[in-house]
Formats: sequence, structure tokens, C-alpha cells
Amino acid sequence: MMLSLNNLQNVIYNPVIPYVGTISEQLEPGTLIVLRGHVPSDSDRFQVDLQCGSSVKPRADVAFHFNPRFKKANCIVCNTLRNEKWGWEEITYDTPFKKEKSFEIVIMVLKEKFQVQKSGGSQLPSNRGDICKIVPRTVYTKSKGSPANHTLTCAKILPTNCLSKTLPFVARLNSSMGPGRTVVIKGEVNANAKGFTVDLLSGKSKDIALHLNPRLNMKAFVRNSFLQEAWGEEERNITCFPFSPGMYFEMIVYCDVREFKVAVNGVHSLEYKHRFKELSKIDTLEIDGDIHLLEVRSW
Repeated sequence: MMLSLNNLQNVIYNPVIPYVGTISEQLEPGTLIVLRGHVPSDSDRFQVDLQCGSSVKPRADVAFHFNPRFKKANCIVCNTLRNEKWGWEEITYDTPFKKEKSFEIVIMVLKEKFQVQKSGGSQLPSNRGDICKIVPRTVYTKSKGSPANHTLTCAKILPTNCLSKTLPFVARLNSSMGPGRTVVIKGEVNANAKGFTVDLLSGKSKDIALHLNPRLNMKAFVRNSFLQEAWGEEERNITCFPFSPGMYFEMIVYCDVREFKVAVNGVHSLEYKHRFKELSKIDTLEIDGDIHLLEVRSW
């Protein structure tokens, strides 16, 4: 298996498996842990453990054990180890992992559980776990097979500010939009959410260059622009709707030369070609709707 681990400050490329590393900050609700990798053809299994320290004797508690298996029936086993005793296993056969295929795992740290997002935006079954016990904080990844084929390539620990921001949220970007600029939005979708909006606009003309409107009541991810006091034609095509009630999310909006690119929880969702051509005049972000807004960043 090929995996990778990186956080906002440090990136670790291709460390040797098994890999053990300390998470630099305490995990809090809203934190995302992203791992990317590749499963070799001879892999029997691999595992990712979020554990409370690195003690071997006695063995450290494992708050979250995530274990895709390939040997007999493809499945994923989740569990928790407390006082050197495993709890009851949670097994799902709805697994996105396949031999000789690349993958991305997004582990969302929630208040009372860990939730794993699979490619396409749907969720794998959640696993209970006491995140407050992960001190010192360690990520332990392990896989069987030929050592030459097992490499850790990229993972992210993305902390969040868990104090909700008031909606509607309006803020000037720290610098105007342009190719290479990125906006990151983290939040929690309300349990009874109908939808929410994210707008990038020109503060002077009030033209909306990019209007993102996930509508949970109809599972539509609507995109549009409001130019010269009129809405344009809506775009709705999408492979898989990436939002669901009660979920934490990280939305990344990247500005390219010809289009905006949008990813949700590490999975690419859509492109939107620029209708508002004067990118340098896009200087304002507005967010509203049925979410708890946790964090907004741009660079």
C-alpha cells in the first residue's frame, strides 16, 4: 500500500511503512485527516490507527482503528482498543478500496465519533472513539506485503477554529482573486438543512462572479453568476452530491486561469468557467444558509 501524511506546516513524503508520527495539535471537532495512497497488487490489508501515545507494553489505547482488508472478502473493519482489549468490530462491505488502485481517505473528527468520507462524497459507517484521550497524539499506519511496495506519500491534519461564525458572513479577501488564489471554508451542515450559499463577488459592483448553492432538499449543487443585475443560466451537472445533513465539511475553491475548481472533503466536485472576467475585482466573500460556519481562510 502507498499512503501519505502531511499537515499545514509539515509535509512528509514517502516515509517507510510502518509509520508512526505525532500529531502536533490536539484533535478537535471539525479537524480533517486526509490520507492519499495506492494499494499494491499483493496487499492483504492496511490500517490507520489514531492512538493515545506510542507505548508498546502496555499497548497504548487506540481511539480509532481503520482497517481495509482484501484477503477473503473485501471489507473495512473499525474498532477501538481500551486497556489492551478490543471492542466490538464494526464491519462494512461497502468499500471503495481495490488492489492496484489509488485512494483518498478523509477522516472527520466529530464531537463523539470519527466519520470517514469515501470518494464521491458519501460516508462510510461512523466509529465511536474518545478524541479527548488522544494525548500524546499519534497516527500509526501499517500494512502487510512487500516493504518495497508500501510507502506513505501524503496525509493532512487540518485543524479548525470551532467557534461558530455568525451568518450571514461577509468578509473582504486578504487580497483580490486571481489565478492561484484559494478560499477554504469549513462548517457543519445543520441536521434539517435545506441549503446554503457561498458567493465570491465584487464589493464595488455587487456582481457575483461565483454563486455556489448546495440544495440538500433536492440534492442539487447549483452554480451561477449574477452580472449586471441579472442571474445567468444555472449549472447543476455533478457526478455525486457531496453534502448530507449533520456532516462536517471542508470546501476548497481554487481560482484557475479559465475557471474555478471546487473540492469538498478532498474530493474534486466541479469546475465553473469564469463569466466575470475581471478577476482582480473579486474581493468579497459572502456565506449564508443552513450551516454552522467554523472557519474561513484564503491565500
